[in-house]
Amino acid sequence: VGDSSVLTCPLKGMVTMLTWTASPKAGGPCFLQYRADVNMTERNCSDNINLTFRPGLAPALDIRQVGIAQEGNYTCEMASTEGNFHTAYHLTVLAPPRPRLYCDEQGSPVCEAAAGKPPAQLSWVPESSSTAEEKGHNNGTVTVLSRFTASNNSMANMTSVTTCMVSHPAGNWNESIAC
Repeated sequence: VGDSSVLTCPLKGMVTMLTWTASPKAGGPCFLQYRADVNMTERNCSDNINLTFRPGLAPALDIRQVGIAQEGNYTCEMASTEGNFHTAYHLTVLAPPRPRLYCDEQGSPVCEAAAGKPPAQLSWVPESSSTAEEKGHNNGTVTVLSRFTASNNSMANMTSVTTCMVSHPAGNWNESIAC
């Protein structure tokens, strides 16, 4: 989320026509089409999706500030002097969770990883016998919440420092607290 994504079409010969079709999960499909004979591009995609042509490089679809709404299928169809070519992509968007560690009303540590995609993995040091609760949101993100529960074999008590570790493909985070 928030980064740019560049999808390329293999460059084979001189391009005569190029069409990118986007079918995101949210919103309707859109297209960008370039015709070399008139050096013109037609489009009905949002302004953050553009065709990029650079001499000697494969033509590309540049998606700026990717959002969860852009997740989906993207197809390039190219007609060139070498023939017709087809390339398909499935764009998966990662949303980093917003981590937070706090003490609840009973004085127990609570770790939360809000609005991540995919859901974050939470763990505790010292080890905890707690289980994580997940709450899905309409936009495809998930909030994960875990309350620290000392294991029978851990030496933890309520005055000791506990550390929550959040693992996610978009990055890891950890913080310690004493409740």
